[in-house]
Amino acid sequence: MSKPTVYLDYNASAPLRPEAREAMLRAFDLGGNPSSVHASGRAARDLVETARAQVAALVGVVAGSVTFVSGGTEANALAIQSAAFAGFNRIIVSVGEHDAVTATAAASGLPVEVLPIDAEGVADLDWLREALCKPGRALVCLMLANNETGVVQPVAEASALVRDAEGWLHVDAVQAAGKIAIDFTALGADTMALSAHKLGGPQGVGALVAGTRATLVRQQHGGGQERGRRAGTENVAGIAGFGAAAQAAASDLPLMANQAIWRDALAERIKAAGGVTLGEGARRLPQTLCLAAEGFGSQIQVMNLDLAGVMVSAGSACSSGKVKASRVVEAMGRSDLAPFALRVSGGWASTEQDWISCGDAWLAAYSRIGARRREVA
Repeated sequence: MSKPTVYLDYNASAPLRPEAREAMLRAFDLGGNPSSVHASGRAARDLVETARAQVAALVGVVAGSVTFVSGGTEANALAIQSAAFAGFNRIIVSVGEHDAVTATAAASGLPVEVLPIDAEGVADLDWLREALCKPGRALVCLMLANNETGVVQPVAEASALVRDAEGWLHVDAVQAAGKIAIDFTALGADTMALSAHKLGGPQGVGALVAGTRATLVRQQHGGGQERGRRAGTENVAGIAGFGAAAQAAASDLPLMANQAIWRDALAERIKAAGGVTLGEGARRLPQTLCLAAEGFGSQIQVMNLDLAGVMVSAGSACSSGKVKASRVVEAMGRSDLAPFALRVSGGWASTEQDWISCGDAWLAAYSRIGARRREVA
């Protein structure tokens, strides 16, 4: 009899929501190009614009603020490259940013400064205030919630500093969207990256939200799609799935908040066994837990839990399957725990039993590791 499987790796990718699947199937049946003026093309265009409105509603903006792209990586790149083109001549990147931001910033040719975080994983705004006093127009990249720890960053407070310095604030909200309520205007962002597959939409589609102060500069040349901001025939089915998932995620926010209870119950079991949870002194996404136990390597944890039918991650899942010591945990001043950090992340289909089963599997594996050490000793 096969083991039941428990999926708690939503921060890597969420399973496709049924609403998204249905929307995509309807789009596949159309087959029209949304730039065509005949009936099939108009129907495809309607699907795209409906989805645009659904995604816009998720973050509290008008539909025209949303540009569809291939995913969160392209959204981050479009924002950073647009800011560089607009004359912003230096970049400040928080140490907890995803590689999609840090790698693009490094490749921009502009000087890059790293915004540190404190022991709870929260950006140091005093450091940012001083950095913004230096000469030059700064693009500041500050994610809304960290993908490894779930720590929510003080974006609204940072935006006030950035605006006073006449800078550009780009917010990677890929992990936060669909897990906490987002108000783009209240946060004060100039641009914001979103990704469909993190909230139950399909992989390979995302969006960049741009405020009135931001001018996007197309990186792909061709047709005039997406109001001239991103050339190429739109991924109609993917976009339709994104829109449906965004609408469902907005409705599910109260249910998502309830996962904090299940997460905290697991955290208490981990700590009682001698483990540590990270970032718990800060506001976090309700469904994300970062834990560690000395001597219990990240890769060993992932493998042991996988054998027990529980799927989790060791930090970010965007490094070609490589398991490395968490640089986020290191930046929190816990380099001693970085090789042992594990991420557990729930989502729209997670249950309380999933979190309990994860705890059972982790505790059993941790006990086995400890027993082997005692035998060797």
